[in-house]
Order: sequence, then structure tokens, then C-alpha cells
Amino acid sequence: MKKLKVGVVGCGNISGVYFKGGYRFKNYELVAVADMVEGKAKAKVEEIKGKGDEWKVKIEKLPAVQGVDELMRNPEVELVLNLTVPKAHAEVSLKALEAGKHTYAEKPFAVTREDGKKIMALANKKGLKVGCAPDTFFGGGHQTCRKLIDDGWIGTPVAATAFMTCAGHESWHPDPEFYYQVGGGPMFDMGPYYLTALINMFGPAKRVAGMARITHAERTITSAAKYGKVMKVETPTHITGAIEFVNGAIATVIMSFDVQFAELPRIEVYGTRGSLNVPDPNGFGGVVKYRAAKAPGWSEIPSLYGYMDNSRGIGVSDMASAIATGRAHRANGDLACHVLDVMQAFLDAAAGGKTVEVSTTCERPAILPLGLRDGEMD
Repeated sequence: MKKLKVGVVGCGNISGVYFKGGYRFKNYELVAVADMVEGKAKAKVEEIKGKGDEWKVKIEKLPAVQGVDELMRNPEVELVLNLTVPKAHAEVSLKALEAGKHTYAEKPFAVTREDGKKIMALANKKGLKVGCAPDTFFGGGHQTCRKLIDDGWIGTPVAATAFMTCAGHESWHPDPEFYYQVGGGPMFDMGPYYLTALINMFGPAKRVAGMARITHAERTITSAAKYGKVMKVETPTHITGAIEFVNGAIATVIMSFDVQFAELPRIEVYGTRGSLNVPDPNGFGGVVKYRAAKAPGWSEIPSLYGYMDNSRGIGVSDMASAIATGRAHRANGDLACHVLDVMQAFLDAAAGGKTVEVSTTCERPAILPLGLRDGEMD
């Protein structure tokens, strides 16, 4: 089996699990790595040298350390895995496409609708595939929820709630500044997980209403590396509102970096015949709970699928399979561009005090087949 050759750009906090995925999944391999900050790529490759036992994989070959431009010129690299900070996502993705390479980016797809549209236009012009995280909806917990909905367990979907509440990331993240800049905030940071999970279950969104605020004009970093540094907050840190989906379902959403404590569910879905308690969309597994209309209580539903652990990189594997076979891939650019449009619609609705129609659309991603073995993709 020919493996898709992948080059990684960006060696920050999230990159480790993608390196693990590069050795776990059988249809692609990491051949080169680069970072915009000198020395980071080399340090990351050194870090993964001894990870084989921990990751339960055999590391036979390490990726070559290259500069970003050198990696883009590398004829061996077929797909660029873009793990840079959000503000650089569009720049790096466009550079990869210009170089004739497919690209898969960490979320968000871009920080503006305009950049998202540029990426899609260039990919279509070049005949290349574009993918984007999150791929957590491939996980066993979320695929099980999707199958229950498809098989009619809750009847017709009526509504959902989606809540992400925390006090922010400055207490633990080594470089938290980008979370509070334009293109950050709870909606652009965590919104992709929740919105993608909802679209996977319901299909595309139709319109959005919302309100937002910046609670603290400045925040102080308390993680070790930059302890005491004061950051200006440029983007809303508490966003609430609602989404009406094309299928008629309505979701209530809260995304916040301003909540100290809460006991809200992550996602619940309500239908005419029953309800689902959906696992945290920032993960792949978790407990699925179901309650039929007249049932005396909730029941746990065993997962029908694998990939219950942290399986980031499965979206890249799905793209590799799509490139090899010509089928559509699931975590695709249309889906990511639609999620970006919905996220921006929340901010636009809050700023303008009006409901915002969503201008983009996408296909509901295909459900995974039952019985996939670990490391494999259909």
C-alpha cells in the first residue's frame, strides 16, 4: 500500500498527538517537519525519538527537519499538515496549495470568512483537496450518537444545547496570547469542536442569533513560562446565542472563557421520541446516554465504533484514503468553511443586534463504517 507523504508545519502544543497519529495510521507517513520559529522543529523531532514504547508504535524513520519554504519545495511532500497558530493558518494553507500540495489544517480553518473562501477557491482551481480539524467527530462516542440519530432512536431532531465554559487558558498554556487575539476567544478556539459535532448530527446551519462581551480588558498569564505577563483582550470571551439548522432543529450555544465553575452538559440533543447526552466534542470517546420518551431513566449506550482514545490525525488518514480512491473526505474544506462562517455569524449577530443568515453550506459528513480496525480507514 502506497502511503501519502506528509510534511508538518508547526511544532506547538498540539503537534505531539499528530506526530503520534503519523505513526499510528497506516495510509500516510510523516516525511518532513518545519516551524516558523527556528529550532522548534529540531527540538520536536528530538522529543519523539524515544516515544515508540509510550505510543505503542514502532518508529523506524524520523521526519527530516527543514525550513518552511524548503518543505514547501520538497517534491516528496504531497500534503502539508498545518499546525501553526490560527492567524497563520490561511497563509500556510495558501502557500501549500500554491506549491501544488494538498493541505490539512488545525482548527480554525482561518480567522476570516474571506481567507476561508480564498483557500477554497485556490484548492478548486488547482484540483487539490483541503481538510481541517476537528476530527473528533470520527470518534466512537460521536459516531455512536450519529448512528442513533440516523436510525431514529430520538425521532425527529428538535433541539440541542452546546455548552463550553471555563475560566480561560492563561493558567496552563505556555503561549496563551493568541487565545485572546482576533481569531481566538472561546468561539474560534472551542467552537469548531461543538459546531462540527452538531453539523455531523444535524447537517448545515441556516441562521444564527447571538450576544457577546469582553469581561476583562486585560488578563495575566500564570503559567510558568510567561508568568506575570499582562495580555490585552481583543476578542469576546463570552458568547451566547442560537443556531437554526436547515433541518429545522434549533441549538442553544454558550462559549465562554469567563465562567469559573459550571455543571452544564457538553451537548444534549432532543428529539420527538427521546434525548441523547453527547460526550465532550473535544474528545473522541466518552459515555453516550439515551432516554426514550417514556423511559424511567437514562441508559448508557456502548460504543459501536473504535477510536475512543485521542485519535487526532484520523482526519488526515481519511484524506489520504480519499486522495487514493477519489471519494469525498469527511473533515473537508466545505465543512470547515461552513463552521468558520457560523462562528463569525455569532460575532456579527452580537455586534449588529440582529439574526445573521449563514451564506455557506456543506454536506453532512458520511458516517464511518462499522468494524474499522485501529489505524485503518475506509
